[in-house]
Amino acid sequence: MAARDMSRPDTVRGRAPVLSSSSPRGRDRFGRATEWIARAMGTPTFLVALSLFVVLWMVWNSVTPEGLRFDSADLGFTALTLALSLQASYAAPLILLAQNRQDDRDRVQIEQDRQRAERNLADTEYLAREIVALRLALGDMQERVVSRDVLRDELKALLAELDSRDAERDADESAAPAREGS
Repeated sequence: MAARDMSRPDTVRGRAPVLSSSSPRGRDRFGRATEWIARAMGTPTFLVALSLFVVLWMVWNSVTPEGLRFDSADLGFTALTLALSLQASYAAPLILLAQNRQDDRDRVQIEQDRQRAERNLADTEYLAREIVALRLALGDMQERVVSRDVLRDELKALLAELDSRDAERDADESAAPAREGS
């Protein structure tokens, strides 16, 4: 008998993990199996195969000699009815289990989509605030930045002031010799 690895209680050395139906991995394996069965039952191949099975059953139990028959056509193929009822009684819960698993996946996907939408909204709001801050900074800079028109107007005003000073000085200089002579 192989010794148990105490660090992993669900394994035996040299063997695959022991999966019980109560362990999450065991439930997941069972859930995947139910989904596979539910998907397979919903295909045209399954319907054709089931129809062929029923037709073969009925032909076998109607045409073959009495000793080889295992179901009676006189009794309405009781064994076939039982087999199909058993198949249907297992099919319905398996389909429901598969739908429940799909609902769980959808819930998780919706939650992830909601979280992603919240992150996108937060990112968008952050970027909007950054754009506003940049616009405000540019607005402050535009007040400090001299445009060509402003510079031209300032230079014209300075030139006009210099011209008026020169005119005053010239007037003072021409008036000064006239005063000296009087």
